[in-house]
Amino acid sequence: MATFLYKLGRLAFRRRHFVALIWVALLTLAGVGAASAPAAGNSSFSIPGTEAQKAFDLLEQRFPGMSADGATARVVFKAPDGQKITDAGNKATVEKTVDELSDGSEVASVADPFTGNAVSKDGTIAYASVKYKVSGMELEDASKDALEDSAQHARDAGLTVEIGGDALSAVPETGATEIIGIAIAAVVLVITFGSLLAAGLPLLTALIGVGIGVSAITALAGTLDLGSTTSTLATMIGLAVGIDYALFIVSRYRAELAEGREREEAAGRAVGTAGSAVVFAGLTVVIALVGLSVVNIPMLTKMGVAAAGTVAVAVLIALTMIPALLGYAGRKVKPAGQKSKLLGGARAERNAASGKPNMGTRWAGFVVRRPVAVLLLGVVGLGAAAVPAASLELGLPDDGSQPVSTTQRRAYDLLSEGFGPGFNGPLMVVVDAKDAADPKAAADRVGDEIKGMKDVATVTPAAFNKDGDTATITVIPGSKPSSTTTEDLVHGIRGAGADVAEKNDAELLVTGSTAMNIDVSQKLNDALVPYLVLVVGLAFLLLIVVFRSILVPLKAALGFLLSVLAALGAVVAVFQWGWLSGPMGVEETGPVMSMMPIFMVGVVFGLAMDYEVFLVTRMREAHVHGEKPGQAVVTGFRHGARVVTAAAVIMMAVFAGFIGSSESMVKMIGFGLAIAVFFDAFVVRMAIVPAVLALLGKRAWWLPKWLDRLLPNVDVEGEGLRTAADDDRKDPEENRELVHA
Repeated sequence: MATFLYKLGRLAFRRRHFVALIWVALLTLAGVGAASAPAAGNSSFSIPGTEAQKAFDLLEQRFPGMSADGATARVVFKAPDGQKITDAGNKATVEKTVDELSDGSEVASVADPFTGNAVSKDGTIAYASVKYKVSGMELEDASKDALEDSAQHARDAGLTVEIGGDALSAVPETGATEIIGIAIAAVVLVITFGSLLAAGLPLLTALIGVGIGVSAITALAGTLDLGSTTSTLATMIGLAVGIDYALFIVSRYRAELAEGREREEAAGRAVGTAGSAVVFAGLTVVIALVGLSVVNIPMLTKMGVAAAGTVAVAVLIALTMIPALLGYAGRKVKPAGQKSKLLGGARAERNAASGKPNMGTRWAGFVVRRPVAVLLLGVVGLGAAAVPAASLELGLPDDGSQPVSTTQRRAYDLLSEGFGPGFNGPLMVVVDAKDAADPKAAADRVGDEIKGMKDVATVTPAAFNKDGDTATITVIPGSKPSSTTTEDLVHGIRGAGADVAEKNDAELLVTGSTAMNIDVSQKLNDALVPYLVLVVGLAFLLLIVVFRSILVPLKAALGFLLSVLAALGAVVAVFQWGWLSGPMGVEETGPVMSMMPIFMVGVVFGLAMDYEVFLVTRMREAHVHGEKPGQAVVTGFRHGARVVTAAAVIMMAVFAGFIGSSESMVKMIGFGLAIAVFFDAFVVRMAIVPAVLALLGKRAWWLPKWLDRLLPNVDVEGEGLRTAADDDRKDPEENRELVHA
C-alpha cells in the first residue's frame, strides 16, 4: 500500500492543476445540486420490528385518511391574566384562528378546543390540534407560514399563543461557537507548523471536503429522506477528521524535507507513510459509522452512512489534494523545525542546535521510567470519571428539552400547566378487534382496564374506523413523557394486552411519540452489545494487519472502552445530573438521548483508532529498525506526540463548537465527542498506551508465526519505500560496504 500511495502522492504533486480542477469541479457540482434541492427537514422516523411501528402501520391500513405519520401542531392559547379563554371575546378569537388553520391544502384536520374538550379545568388555557397530510419534512413553507400567521393574529388580539409539535421543526442552529471552534483549530495549526500557509492547507482541504459531503447530503435529502441533523453531524465529524488527516500528511512532508529530500519525493513519501495511516484510520471510522446499520433504525443508518461518506471524502482529499497544494506552495512550506521569526523560529533553531529534547520526548521518557504509576493513575482517573455512567437513564428528547426561547418549549410548558405533565406525551392504544365477536365490547373492556392502572390521568372513549373493526383509545399519563413512571405504564398496558387477546380475540398495541421513544431506547440497548462486538471485532482484525501484533490491538480496544465509559459518565453528570449545566447551556436536565451510547461507541472508536494508528505506527517503525522497546516508545513520541496533541486539540475544538447548537441532540453529541477525545487522546493514548508498551517490552509485538504468514503485508511504515528509494540514493560503493558489513 505504501508504494501505491507513494506513487499517488508524487503524481498529485506533479499534476496538481488537474487534481485541483477535479476537486473544484466536484465541489461546484455538489453545490449546484444542493442549491437546487429543497431544504431538508425532519426525516420520517420508523423503527421496524417494534410494537409502536406495527401500530402505526396498522393505523395507516385501517384509518387511511388519518395520516398517522403526518406532521402535527398544537396551537396553545392562554387568556390574559384575570380572564378565561371561554370569555366571549377570547372564544371568538380562538374560533377565528381555528377557521384560519383549516384553510391550508395540506391540512388534514383541525380540532376545535371548545367541541373537543380541550380547555383546561380553570378555563385559562385551550389548544387546537392540527393534523397535516404530509410529514414534517414534506411540509411546505407556505403551510408553516400560515400556521405562524394564524398564531400571530391571535396574539395581536391579546392572547398568549404558542405552537408545539413537529410542524415547525427547524434546521438546528449552532451559533458562534462553531466558528470559535474552527478559529481555535486555526491557531493550533499555526503554532504547530510555525507557518500561516502550512496551517491553512488542512483547514482549506477540510472545508472543501465538508463542503462536498454536506452539499451532496443536502442535494440527496429529499430523495433519500435525510433529516437536517444528518448534515450537521456530517459537518461535525468531517471537519474534525479532515483537519486531522491533512495535518498528519503535512507534518510528515515537513519531516521528509528536514531529512534533505526534494519536494516531490517528500510529498510522495508523506502520502506513502502518513497516508497509509490515514487510510487505515479512516477505514476504522467508516466501519464504525456504517456499522450503525445493525441497529436497524433507518434514521440512524442514514446518519452513519452520510457521515461515513464525508469521512471517505476527507481521506481522498488528504491523499490527493494535500500533495497538490504542497506543489503550489513550493518553498513557502518549510522543513520541520524551521519557523518564521514571528512565530518562534529563532527559539526553535536554538533548541535544535543545542539538541534539547522536545516535550514529547521528555514525557515519554518519564512514562517509560514510571510505567506502573502512570498506568494506575490513568486507569483510576478514567474509572472515577465513569462512575456517573452507572446512573445512566436513556430517552429521546421532546419539546420539553428545547430552549425556553422557542415557541415549542413554551407550548409544552403551557400544556403542562393547564392539563398536567403527561399531556405532552399521550399514548395511543390501538385495539385490533377484527376477529372479535363484539369489537365494541372488547374496546370498552380495554378502556376500563387501563383506567384502573396506576399513573393514568385520562382515558378517552374508543374511536372506531369506518369498518368498525379497529379502535383507538388515547391515554394521558399522570407523569411527564420522559419519566420512568410513564415507561412503566406503557409496559403495563402492553402486559395487559395478552389477557385482552386471550379473552376477546383482539390485539392491543401501544403507540404514539412516547411509546415510540421507549421502543427506540429498548432497541438501541439491545443492539449495543452486538454492535460493539461487530465494530470492535472488525477493527481489531484490521489493527492486527496494521501492527502485526495481538497485544497492541487488544490494548487499543480496552483503552477505548475506558475512554467511552468515562465520556458517558461526563455526559450523565452534565445532561442528567446538571453539573456545569449553566456554562454548557443545558436548560433542562433529563434522560440521556437513547442513541448517545451506541453513537459514541461508533464514532469515538473510529476516532480513537486514529491516534492509535498515527502514534503507535511510529513506535513500531522505530522497533522494526532495531530500537529497543522502551527507546521505540520514546522515538514514537518524539516524532508523533506534538502532531497527535495538535490533532486532538483541533478535534476537541471542532466538536465543542457544536455545544452551542439549539438542537439538544447535537449539543449532547458535541460535548460527548469532545470530552471523549480528551480522555482518549491525553489519558489513554498519551499515558496508558506508552505505559503498557513499556511494561510489555518485546512481548507487545508478538505475533504467532502461522498468523504472520497468513496476514498480508500492508507496509504502513513504508518499509518498501526505504528499500526501493533510499537504496537507490546510495552510491554503489556504499552499498557494497553495507553488504560486506
